Amino acid sequence: MLLAARLYEQGKLSLGQAAESAGYSKRTFMKLLGNHNVSLFNYNEEELENDIRNASHYHL
Repeated sequence: MLLAARLYEQGKLSLGQAAESAGYSKRTFMKLLGNHNVSLFNYNEEELENDIRNASHYHL
């Protein structure tokens, strides 16, 4: 689990690949990531700022 979580966090495995390698469903793996303080969102600062900038163009 820890290896799969680390590889997911580093972007070396997708969520599905990491879950499968750890022997869990995606849903369970996602819950376990939270228990290990691993974010589901692997954004660097530039990507996050770009998404926020793009989102500001939309109004609900």
